[in-house]
Amino acid sequence: MNVYLWLKAFHLVAVISWMAGLLYLPRLMVYHCDAEAGGKQSETFKIMERRLLKAIMTPAMIVSWAIGLALVWASGPAYVLGTAWFWVKLVLVVGLTGVHMMLAGHVRKFAEDCNERSKTYFRIINEVPTVLMLVIVILVVVKPF
Repeated sequence: MNVYLWLKAFHLVAVISWMAGLLYLPRLMVYHCDAEAGGKQSETFKIMERRLLKAIMTPAMIVSWAIGLALVWASGPAYVLGTAWFWVKLVLVVGLTGVHMMLAGHVRKFAEDCNERSKTYFRIINEVPTVLMLVIVILVVVKPF
C-alpha cells in the first residue's frame, strides 16, 4: 500500500467537506437575514449554522490541515518547501482558514441575534471561497511555477 496515496485521498475528502461548508454557510446566512430575530425560522437557522460549523466544517478544516502537512512531510519537505506554487497555495489556504474564522464569528453574531450584515454582504462572501478554491486547485494540479 502506498501511504502517500491514502493520505492524498483522505485529504481530498476533508477538503471537499470543508469547501461544502464554506460554500453553504454563507448561503444559509443570506436566508437567515430575512428571518425575524428570535422567531422559529431564525432559531432553525441558528441550529443549522452551528451544526454545520461545529460538526462538519471545523473538523474537516483540522483534518485538511493535518493531512496536508503530512503530505508535505511524505513528499519530502525540502522539495515541497522549495517550490513557489506551494507557498502561494499555503497563503491561499491560510486565507480560506481566515474566511472560516470570519464565518464562525458571524455564526456567533446570529446566535446572539446581533447580526449587522446584509444579504448582499453574505452573497459576496459566498464567492470568496470559490475563487480561492479555484486558484488553489490550479496551483496544485498545474504547478505553474
